[in-house]
Amino acid sequence: QVQLVESGGGLVQEGGSLRLSCAASGCAVSTYAMGWFRQAPGKEREFVAAMAWTGITTIYADSVKGRFVISRDNAKNTVYLQMNSLKPEDTAVYLCAAAATEVVLKKGACDYWGQGTQVTVSS
Repeated sequence: QVQLVESGGGLVQEGGSLRLSCAASGCAVSTYAMGWFRQAPGKEREFVAAMAWTGITTIYADSVKGRFVISRDNAKNTVYLQMNSLKPEDTAVYLCAAAATEVVLKKGACDYWGQGTQVTVSS
């Protein structure tokens, strides 16, 4: 049984940083495209970032490009999202996901989802 468990969310001031973690069990993060989505209250789920299973290709939403960085640690079977220069509009529940490819993941057709971790950015 595959499980993705996010952690690292919290309350941070505008301009601050947070690092989210997604610990995987039942699958190896090195064999899936891994990524992050977010969903704010009253809004649709939004793609944030993804990394190909090769670990070479990364893609980002325009809204976070240059501020967020996705990475992974194969030994820990964990994917990370480093979020810098946070803005109030980044406030959302952040969800980890796994899919066959980063292209499929970006479309939201993911094989596995985590439960999410709340990120709140105050102005």
